[in-house]
Amino acid sequence: MLSHRAIWDGIDALARRHGHSVSALAKLAGLDATAFNVSKRVSKDGRERWPSTESISKILDATGESFDSFLSGSGAFLQMNDNQLHRTVPLLGLAQAGTGGFFDSAGFPAGQGWDEIALPSPGEGGIYALEVQGDSMEPLYREGDRIVVSPTEQVRRGDRVVVKTRDGEVMAKILYRQTGKQIELRSINPAYEPRIVDLADVEWIARIIWASQ
Repeated sequence: MLSHRAIWDGIDALARRHGHSVSALAKLAGLDATAFNVSKRVSKDGRERWPSTESISKILDATGESFDSFLSGSGAFLQMNDNQLHRTVPLLGLAQAGTGGFFDSAGFPAGQGWDEIALPSPGEGGIYALEVQGDSMEPLYREGDRIVVSPTEQVRRGDRVVVKTRDGEVMAKILYRQTGKQIELRSINPAYEPRIVDLADVEWIARIIWASQ
């Protein structure tokens, strides 16, 4: 299950663990500063672009990390063995999630109307899946992609998250900044402006831990 998304998620996670942007990580490894830019991960005609093994080797050398730690930190790479069984988690459309009655106050699935999706890992209790609608996170997440969300994972700056506001809006974004009173959310798609949301208006925030096309 070594996917295009898993490799790029591993690079993003590696940069966060060492307090770098992906541009700073590239420069630290002696690469061009734009080597890991989001715009370079998918070509204009929609084809996936992969980082070279040489680039990955250089960032591992620069940070002193192993390939195993690189993969385990990606959040999109789920290891399996023959003893692990497929399980299912609840699935709901992202837009539908804001209509009410589908979550409890802590952001866990509740109520009726959920579908199911198979998840190739034993996983943890409480996780669920949402189906992406809209283009604000393209090319990372496209319409119809399914993102698996954990309401128990610690959320940190730079994480991909799902946020539900008290007025019922549910959105997948990047947690760019958080203060004692506000959060700043950003999209991958540059057509969308950053969002500043008061914490008092946030019902819950949950971390995206996996995605499937």
